[in-house]
Amino acid sequence: MARMNTARSSSRRVLASTVIAIGTLGAGCGSVGAGVGVPIFPGVSIGLGLGSGGVTAGIGAGAGPIGVGVGVNHRGQVSGGIGAGVSAPVGNSDARVGVGVGTGTVLYDPHEAPSKAPGSRR
Repeated sequence: MARMNTARSSSRRVLASTVIAIGTLGAGCGSVGAGVGVPIFPGVSIGLGLGSGGVTAGIGAGAGPIGVGVGVNHRGQVSGGIGAGVSAPVGNSDARVGVGVGTGTVLYDPHEAPSKAPGSRR
């Protein structure tokens, strides 16, 4: 029975970490986001987040209170994020609620004009 509780506890930490990471994906500095992650195997979750930057879908990985993730928002921007947080159980269920802090950055923006390379003739 202790092994089962450890597995659930690990899944809950991964979920909390993923929520934090996904929540930071579409958000820049000074923004707020929240998300839901679904563990696909230990340490990795897929998720959906909503923040001031819009809707983001992505994948995250976590260990303990630390989580990282990569996602794509509704404008096609690819972002990466990292966060840390804590969570607590909701009643007697497997659901958890958490809070954390993190940071994210846009890795690719399809709407941003590519910069010209030095010496380019175009």
